[in-house]
Amino acid sequence: MTTTTTTMPPKSAAASPHLSYVLRLADNALILGQRNSEWCGQGPALEEDIALANMSLDLIGQARLLYSHAAALEEAAGGARKTEDSYAYFRTEREFANYTLTELPHAGSLAATARSGRDYAVTITRNFLYAALMRHLWAALQSSADPQLAAIAAKSLKEARYHLQHAGEWLVRFGDGTGESHRRAQAALDYLMPYTAEFFAADAVEAAIAAAGIGPLTADLQPAWQEDVAATLAEATLAAPAPARHVTTGKHGEHSEHMGYLLAEMQSLARQHPGATW
Repeated sequence: MTTTTTTMPPKSAAASPHLSYVLRLADNALILGQRNSEWCGQGPALEEDIALANMSLDLIGQARLLYSHAAALEEAAGGARKTEDSYAYFRTEREFANYTLTELPHAGSLAATARSGRDYAVTITRNFLYAALMRHLWAALQSSADPQLAAIAAKSLKEARYHLQHAGEWLVRFGDGTGESHRRAQAALDYLMPYTAEFFAADAVEAAIAAAGIGPLTADLQPAWQEDVAATLAEATLAAPAPARHVTTGKHGEHSEHMGYLLAEMQSLARQHPGATW
């Protein structure tokens, strides 16, 4: 887990808190969508294979809308003309501002190495923790002073609600199922929950966004998020681990060792054939 305390924003987002915030939302959606897409053709059951593929497309669709909006904001501020591909494929690791949680591999603490086989309990638990946040964040962003962001939020909220329902139902099945499924779900929760502290860590970007009426302080959403998480964990007979002492800093461009490998796979084709269309 990353424990550095730097608070410098990624280079690509340094020009404006507004742009930084939109890119942060986009990066979270893109990176989690990329991770979930790794189940395509590998799902534990055909229905789940299709479900994860569809949810990946939802997240990547959100990222596309947000990157297009970021490009308009950057150009309006006198920056270079960019496209959604510019942000997704031609930025470096330090320029991405996603939560560390979204970039972690599917193999959790029960695996011998990060290259070990996928653990579906890790995937489900991560999707649950993230969707539980985005359900409230997208709802709040519907009232954004940025009308384009408000419109994106209205569309994304419907998707987040479904993602939360899907992950929540599976988490209950795992937690309140067999002894093995309960053990794996609890291990995934113990592994992933500490990373959620980053959701609610305030910084200058969020302070500026809140002051401008563009978005909420995520910390203000924490009580509602905790209530939702606690209710599902109780139904799943799972116990939340102790609060984390360290806060990861993916949203400030300081990532885990897994991020570079993810980007290498995601960006390789576009970088080998820049400007190609098909």
